[in-house]
Amino acid sequence: MSVPISQMWTVASYVLKQKLLGRKRYPLVLMLEPLFRCNLACAGCGKIQFPVEILRKQLTPEQCFQAVDECGAPIVSIPGGEPLLHPQMPEIVEGLIKRKKYIYLCTNALKLEKALSQFTPSKYLTFSVHMDGPREEHDHAVCREGTYDIAVSAIKAALKQGFRVTTNTTLFDGAQPERIRGFFDEMMELGVEGMMLSPGYSYEKAPDQDHFLKRNQTYRLFREILSAPKKAWQFNQSPLFVEFLKGNYDLECTPWGNPTYNIFGWQKPCYLVDEGHTQTFAELLEEVEWDNYGTQSGNPKCANCMVHSGYEPSAVDATFSSLSGLVKTARLTLFGAPKQNRPLGDLDTDQRFDEAETPQRPERKPNELPVLQ
Repeated sequence: MSVPISQMWTVASYVLKQKLLGRKRYPLVLMLEPLFRCNLACAGCGKIQFPVEILRKQLTPEQCFQAVDECGAPIVSIPGGEPLLHPQMPEIVEGLIKRKKYIYLCTNALKLEKALSQFTPSKYLTFSVHMDGPREEHDHAVCREGTYDIAVSAIKAALKQGFRVTTNTTLFDGAQPERIRGFFDEMMELGVEGMMLSPGYSYEKAPDQDHFLKRNQTYRLFREILSAPKKAWQFNQSPLFVEFLKGNYDLECTPWGNPTYNIFGWQKPCYLVDEGHTQTFAELLEEVEWDNYGTQSGNPKCANCMVHSGYEPSAVDATFSSLSGLVKTARLTLFGAPKQNRPLGDLDTDQRFDEAETPQRPERKPNELPVLQ
C-alpha cells in the first residue's frame, strides 16, 4: 500500500468533518515554502528567479508553526527551493511531528544522505525526492550531470535507515512513455513507498518555455505511460487524479485546497500563480475571487494547468462529495483503471505528438541562474 492506513484515516476523517460542517472551501495540504534558494537551476523552474536578497531570506521555525496551526491542514508539503538548505529544517520537522502533521519534505536529494542523521524516522515524515525520469532525462531536466545517481544513493540510504520515501516526477513535452515506464520499474525496485506524477506548470519566468504540455498533450502522454499499468507500480495520489490526467475524469481546480505560505505571507491564489499575498489564511479565503481561476474561468494562466497541487485536493473532495465518487475511487483502487479511455473529441487534432522526432530542448549551461548554497 502506497500510503499508511493511519494517514489515510486521518485525511478521510478530516475531509468528512469539513463536509459535515458544511465548509465549501477547506485546505487539505499546506504548501510551506521556508525559502526559495536552491542548489540547482532547473530549466523548467520559476521559483529561483528572485533577487539575491530575497533568496537569502527564510522563514523561522516559529513562523512555520504559526502558519501550520493557522491553516489546520492535516498534511504539510515542504517544497522550495531546496528545504535541506535551511539550517533549522530538523527543528521545523520535529515541531510538525509533535503536531501530528504528515510531512512531505520535497528535496532534490543532493544533501539528503548527509542530512539523514539529523532526522528520526517517523510515520509522519516522508522524504519526497524529485526524480524527473531515468538518469539521462533527470540530469537534463535539472541541468547537472550526476544528480540521478546521487539521488538514488540517498534514497537507498534513507530506506535502509527506516525513513518513508516517495518520488515526485514532473513531466514535460518530449517525455518518452516507454522510458518513463522503465523508470517506474526502477523506482519500485528501489523500494520507494509510492510515486507522484504531474505535468509541468508553465512558470512565466522559467528559462525553458518550449516544453510545457498543453492539456490535450497531457492526456495523450499519460494515456501512453499508464496503459496496462503494472501491479507493482504504486502511486502516491488519488486514483481520480490519475484518471483526470488521462482525460477520463473531469475535475476543476480547487486552489484553496493546497494553500501556500512563504516569506511574503499567504500567496494568492495558489502555489503556482503569484498575484500577491495576504497576512492571514482567513484573509486568503475571503479576499481571493476564486471564480477567476481554474479552466472554467477562462483565465489564460489556468488554461493548461493540470498540476498535482491544484487538482489532487479536487480529486479527494470528489471522492467524499458523493456516493458515486466514493464508489469510483473504490473500483479504481480494487480493480484498476478500465482498459478503454473516454473519447476526447479533438484530441487527435494535436499534431505535436505525431511528429517523428522528439523536439529538443535548447542547450543551457548548468546553473546559469543565481544559485545560493
